[in-house]
Amino acid sequence: MHWCVNGYKPRQWAVALMALTLMLGGCGSGQGQPGGPNQVPEVATVTIQPQQVELTTELPGRTSPYLVAEIRPQVNGIIKKRLFQEGSDVKAGQLLYQIDPAPFQVALDSAKASLGKAQANLPSIRLRTQRYQELLADKAVSRQDYDDAAAAMGQVQAEIEYWKAQVEAARINLGYTKVTAPISGRIGKSAVTDGALVTAYQPTALATIQQLDPIYVDVSQSSAELLRLKRNLEAGRLAADSKNGRKVCILLEDGNLCPQAGTLQFRDVTVDQATGSFTLRIVVPNPQHLLLPGMFVRASVQEGIAQKATLVPQQGVNRNPKGEPYALIVDDSGKVQMRMLKLNRALGDQWLVSSGLEPGERVIVEGLMKVRPGATVKTVPWEGAKAGAPDTKNAPAKSH
Repeated sequence: MHWCVNGYKPRQWAVALMALTLMLGGCGSGQGQPGGPNQVPEVATVTIQPQQVELTTELPGRTSPYLVAEIRPQVNGIIKKRLFQEGSDVKAGQLLYQIDPAPFQVALDSAKASLGKAQANLPSIRLRTQRYQELLADKAVSRQDYDDAAAAMGQVQAEIEYWKAQVEAARINLGYTKVTAPISGRIGKSAVTDGALVTAYQPTALATIQQLDPIYVDVSQSSAELLRLKRNLEAGRLAADSKNGRKVCILLEDGNLCPQAGTLQFRDVTVDQATGSFTLRIVVPNPQHLLLPGMFVRASVQEGIAQKATLVPQQGVNRNPKGEPYALIVDDSGKVQMRMLKLNRALGDQWLVSSGLEPGERVIVEGLMKVRPGATVKTVPWEGAKAGAPDTKNAPAKSH
């Protein structure tokens, strides 16, 4: 059965209804929707201003005692008594071990007796020599008798000097039975106990004393970094800090800062052929013995002061597919431009830029995803700049 509406067949009516719906939808699109073609994107920028920055390099190192003394006996004998507490602080000259002095006292007494015997023979031989000399003038004695008397007196005098030396040697050896501390510091464990037999200059130390206040920190720096630093100083990109240039901050193993700042003592003059690095020695006050020998630390060594450093927030720096860093800036006409950068290092949450930006340029920090080079944008100050960036004066950073 066939039917129609106002002269249209059912299929024709459906097609007309669909066309009308599409027309009405097309007319309504774009009304009341944001993002129209005339809207200008808004970005937050920070203005580049040169500033003075103290540049530091963080180097790994280990602590070592300021002074080390290995205690060894200088005579043979039996340890009668140990006179210190292991792990305690000792003073220079403090008695540590007592070696049995009896045989050395006997040797001293024997040498003194022999010296006295030789000295007792000297007066009579001297008088005999003088008498022979007087009689020789009258030819009452032969020349041979006088020569024998003179030789005997010389022999006795030599014996006296010999026994004087023996007395002094015996006195020294007796003194060596008292083993004392050569330096002040903290003494470790004892390798012997009471009653142990020790020998003079034995290879095994009885104990070891280490001076811990102050303490050394030895760090390694590559020779390439030293050459780069010298070039920067010669080119004027860095200026040496005559006041604080030798001050060094020490970072402990747990990441905390050592309360005492160190002082750079010297740079070694020899480069290690295996590692291509040389040693820097730092002296650090250690009154609380917070640093112990052998600890791993990091030292923040000052390179110099950059008088006109260019710093950019890290979120304002992107990289292209080749990995090259760049930043987007807004020129005076309000258009976006790209600047290829050369980065030096990270200082806190900012990049130290070597080249690519000029003072006064506005770098886009927020809104980078909605702009492209050549686009016109509206700029507002970056709120992070108002809050202030972290202090980069003392922020240690590895050089790149």
